[in-house]
Amino acid sequence: MKKVIILGCPGCGKSIFSIKLQEKTGLPLIHLDNVWWNSDRTHVSREEFDKRLSDIICGDEWIIEGDYSRTYEVRIKACDTVLFLDFDVETCLEGIRERVGKNRPDIPWVEERLDPELVRDVENYHKEKRPVLLKLLDNYPDKQIHVFTDRKQAYDWLAEQA
Repeated sequence: MKKVIILGCPGCGKSIFSIKLQEKTGLPLIHLDNVWWNSDRTHVSREEFDKRLSDIICGDEWIIEGDYSRTYEVRIKACDTVLFLDFDVETCLEGIRERVGKNRPDIPWVEERLDPELVRDVENYHKEKRPVLLKLLDNYPDKQIHVFTDRKQAYDWLAEQA
């Protein structure tokens, strides 16, 4: 396990899980929100994001955390391990509620309020992005793919890692 992507609905805990995995493995950790967003809440162009992502995946080792469905396939092709935090909607809604007002290493600002657009993204994830991701994962039987349906399952797997 040298090139890992962590995917899942907003609020599922990808960032915290990735930090814990990085602590266990020592692999460099990249939060895609920090690649896309600037601290003033503007974002880079798609072209700049794609170039940055391309530079990252050319590396020998990494953990890339973030869903960014437009880039699923390029990241899946480049990785050896996919970790999909496939948690229920309520868990993810709770996750985005709990992070309001907190400093986070995965985004360059503090959310002062719950973003209605983010709530919609969470509510629609299972019918829009999840089926696309699961179908895509079927195309990569050569990858180590772990799908976790709750936090206990994910953290039990993490505890088993060297």
